Amino acid sequence: MTDFTEIWSYLAEGPLLWLTATLLAYALGDAAFRASGRKPYVNAVLIAVLLLASLLWLTGTPYATYFEGAQFVHFLLGPATVALALPLWDNLGHVRRAALPLLAALLAGSLTAVGSALAIASALGIEGEVLASLAPKSATAPVALGISAQLGGSPTLTAVLVILTGIIGAICTTPLLNALRIRDWRARGFATGVAAHGIGTARAFQVHPTAGAFAGLGMGLNAVLTAFLAPLVLSLFR
Repeated sequence: MTDFTEIWSYLAEGPLLWLTATLLAYALGDAAFRASGRKPYVNAVLIAVLLLASLLWLTGTPYATYFEGAQFVHFLLGPATVALALPLWDNLGHVRRAALPLLAALLAGSLTAVGSALAIASALGIEGEVLASLAPKSATAPVALGISAQLGGSPTLTAVLVILTGIIGAICTTPLLNALRIRDWRARGFATGVAAHGIGTARAFQVHPTAGAFAGLGMGLNAVLTAFLAPLVLSLFR
């Protein structure tokens, strides 16, 4: 047992271990998602998070040690977000024809995402740093972390909230939109991107390419608008 502990302590300091663990956890999550027949509640990101969290807890590994090894995956968030411009360009005609409804939906969705979170949290007695951390939860992670820091929140807590928001959105949007009988892929995708950022966008691409393109548009525009709206709405609760 002592030998194993010493070996693990040595391996845990190497960045390759945590990068490999991250990729393997997602591969297992994706395999489970495919095996389920692509059921939305069998979410690959959720499974990967649970597997990695369990591994860190069982081995007593600090998150900082894990992130040091897996930060290359974090770095790829930027290029992956930029790459969403390609399917959006392919659907540029659809975007132009629906410009005004999209802007109205963006404003409504962004205000609801920020305002509802702060209103519920404030009603429950949450204030200060935690309240500020909640405001940008529906923006994509790189933007949300910057907004949180500027508002006096905790970027670490915001990162957790962003991931949870994305996972819940990816799981709930398809059955919810089906129940509401919304058939327009543009509307479905845009709503998913605004509410559930990158994780929701990935789910939208799995459902339909047009939905994915509009989800990417919603994610990008919501990130920009949240940077302006979050400080204004937060000031109402302080």
